[in-house]
Amino acid sequence: MICILFDKGMTKVWLIYAVGSAVFAALTSVLAKIGIEGVNSNLATAIRTFVVLIMAWGIVFLTGGQNGIGGISKKSWLFLILSGLATGASWLCYYRAIQIGQVSRVVPVDKMSVVITLILSFVLLHEQFTWKSGVGALLITVGTLIMAWP
Repeated sequence: MICILFDKGMTKVWLIYAVGSAVFAALTSVLAKIGIEGVNSNLATAIRTFVVLIMAWGIVFLTGGQNGIGGISKKSWLFLILSGLATGASWLCYYRAIQIGQVSRVVPVDKMSVVITLILSFVLLHEQFTWKSGVGALLITVGTLIMAWP
């Protein structure tokens, strides 16, 4: 475990959060599938969003993060709002998909967001494209097709 967390003396704390994100995302899918039974998918998304809203603002206030609101630039506001709209659209689509489909097939397709994110990061953010990125994206795409194909 120590080898994973340290790379030439530099702590990779992001990895801990990324693993946590993956575990909680998996729980989200399974718990949502159970909870959405007999519930309108848009209403279920709204309930989930309300819970996330309360939790996020609670953490902001507990850590004193609310003091930074005044320092947010107009550009940051714009892109945070656009990101929020994209998140909302994603959640609405996702909840409807898991309501009418099998979670074990919906989730791999949803995770194609990794490949789309790689493409967008190369095109819009000018991040480096490597052979590992290309092979990884190809493997994710093939794996998604294998898992989600009827």
